[in-house]
Amino acid sequence: MDTIASLFSFITTPVSWVIVQFHTVYGAIFGPDTGWAWGLSIVSLVILIRICLIPLFVKQIKATRAMQTLQPEMKKIQERYKNDKQRQSEEMMKLYKETGTNPLSSCLPILAQSPFFFALYHVLNSIASNDTIGVINENLLQSAQKAHIVGAPLAVKFTDSSSKVEALGATLTDVRVVTAVMIILMSASQFFTQRQLMTKNVDTTVKTPFMQQQKMLMYVFPVMFAVFGINFPVGVLVYWLTTNVWTMGQQMYVIRNNPTPGSKAQAEYLERLHKHVTQREKVARRRDRVIVKAIVAKGRDRNEYERKFINGLSKAGLAAQADGTVIKSEAAAAVQAEGGTPTTTGTPKRQQPKRQTKAQRQSGALAGAKAAGEQEPKTSLTKSDEPEDAKPAAAAKKGGAKPVGGTRSKAQSGQRKGPQRPKSPSKK
Repeated sequence: MDTIASLFSFITTPVSWVIVQFHTVYGAIFGPDTGWAWGLSIVSLVILIRICLIPLFVKQIKATRAMQTLQPEMKKIQERYKNDKQRQSEEMMKLYKETGTNPLSSCLPILAQSPFFFALYHVLNSIASNDTIGVINENLLQSAQKAHIVGAPLAVKFTDSSSKVEALGATLTDVRVVTAVMIILMSASQFFTQRQLMTKNVDTTVKTPFMQQQKMLMYVFPVMFAVFGINFPVGVLVYWLTTNVWTMGQQMYVIRNNPTPGSKAQAEYLERLHKHVTQREKVARRRDRVIVKAIVAKGRDRNEYERKFINGLSKAGLAAQADGTVIKSEAAAAVQAEGGTPTTTGTPKRQQPKRQTKAQRQSGALAGAKAAGEQEPKTSLTKSDEPEDAKPAAAAKKGGAKPVGGTRSKAQSGQRKGPQRPKSPSKK
């Protein structure tokens, strides 16, 4: 670790100068030799570095969004070459090259702040070795050696001997308890940050090498911090714990307000947005209008959560526009203009006619016949005035039509149905 830190010795002077400037401010408040003055100086150094890295973080977000837009193409490549892993990897690399994306872009903030990390390690290691470095002179060196953070000197490590720890005015038990707690918090914050990214802000419908890489880092990074943390001075542990907390909070903000399409975070975001839009009947924030505009532009390519959001607006009588705003749908506006209330679907419901009974249908037919001046229609409940024997005869006069209903004659037993041939006279 000392060899690696020496490679970044060119930046130790700027880092030590920033720490000294913050120490001057906090020393006037808490005292120059206190752990608060030196500890807050390191925390302020982290915040300053992370603020300077915000443009790089924005670039990382854009690169991540570009990777997300390629997920449908990645899915097609996976399905096309699912039995040929080598060809699948080649096509993925070809796609990255054509679109100008890089799956390793998520590591840019870590790579960018690594020189400051190793420079701080080199400064604190020099303080522990009683060596001046950068702008830290003899007076500042003695003040830093006296500073204790929760009973642990600023420049001691978990693996330091008891004689070295006692020389800095502390006990080995206090140092190891404090460093162990800080290492656990550092590893836990790193694991939670990575897990939050994988479980809430990833479209699980598409499996990519990038996702597999992130899943591997979720377990590898905490182990690395736990292994290397025992060789970090307390000041470096404060630095790394602070940057992990900053990263976790920054990521929570991004996931809540700009989630990945198709992820669980997007479902929660669109649910909150639907609630706000239906209550106010407008999209209030500019950031929300940008997301609604992107959803409308997708058309049929919307995912499940986006379709649910658009359908929810329709049920509330609202319609999303291409510019990201919402207006009342035509059906809801028409109903409201008539003084009514819009239905839950945004369009008036068609009333189904009630089913009538047989008696109601017959009474309706009788009323219609009387109104038209026609003869009252006969029903099965009305008796005919004609004699039963007259009906077959009348039917025969009209052309020999077969009698219908109950007037049909039944064949006698032993006779064939239909007209019978007359019997020939018997010869005696």
